[in-house]
Amino acid sequence: MSELLGFAVVSFSAVFFVIDPLGLLPIYLAMTVDDPPEKRRKMAARATIVAFVLLASFTVFGTLIFRLFGITLEAFKIAGGLLLLFTALDMLQARPSRTRSSPEETSEGTSKEDVAIVPLAMPLLAGPGAIATVMVLAGRGTSWLHTAAVVAAVALTCGIAYLLLRAAGPLNKLFGQTGIAVLERIMGLLLAAIAIQFIADGIVAIIKGAEQA
Repeated sequence: MSELLGFAVVSFSAVFFVIDPLGLLPIYLAMTVDDPPEKRRKMAARATIVAFVLLASFTVFGTLIFRLFGITLEAFKIAGGLLLLFTALDMLQARPSRTRSSPEETSEGTSKEDVAIVPLAMPLLAGPGAIATVMVLAGRGTSWLHTAAVVAAVALTCGIAYLLLRAAGPLNKLFGQTGIAVLERIMGLLLAAIAIQFIADGIVAIIKGAEQA
C-alpha cells in the first residue's frame, strides 16, 4: 500500500507539473480577452474534459501503442524524460515551452472564436510532454491499480486546471506576472528532477538488459 501511495504521489506531481495549469493563466486570458465570463467557463470545462479523455486514453492504451510500434519502455522513458527536461528548462526561465505549443499556435488561438479544443485542450493541456508522462508512468506500473493511480492523477490535475481557469482573472491579479513566474520556476525545478529520474531509469534498464543478454 505504501508503494502504491508513493507511486500515486509521484504520478500526480509529474502530471501536474508538466501540464502546469498556473502557467496557462496568462495565455488563457489573452486568448479569451473578448469573451464573456459564461463562455469562458464553458470553454474551460470542455477543454479540461477533452484533455482528461485524451490523457486517460494514452494512460490505458499506452502499452498497446508500445507494442504496435515496437518501442521499448526503456527507450520511451529516455525520450519522455528528455522532453520533460526541455519543458522544465523553459519553466525555470519562466517562458512558454515550445514543446507544448509554438508562438504561432498561441497567436492563432487569440483570433479563434472557440479555443476550447485547439489549442487549449490540445496541445496546451494535453501536449506531447503530458502524453509522454502518462505513458511512461503507466508503463512503470505493475498492476491495474498503478494505471488507476495515473488516471486519478490526470483527473485531479484536470479538475484543478478547470478551477484555476475559471478563476483566471482574479488569480492573475493576485499573483501577478512575477508571482506566477516564481511558481513556474519552482515547479520547473521539481519537474527537472522527475525528468532526470525517468532518463536514469531508462538508461539503467537498458544496461541491465544488455548485461543479461
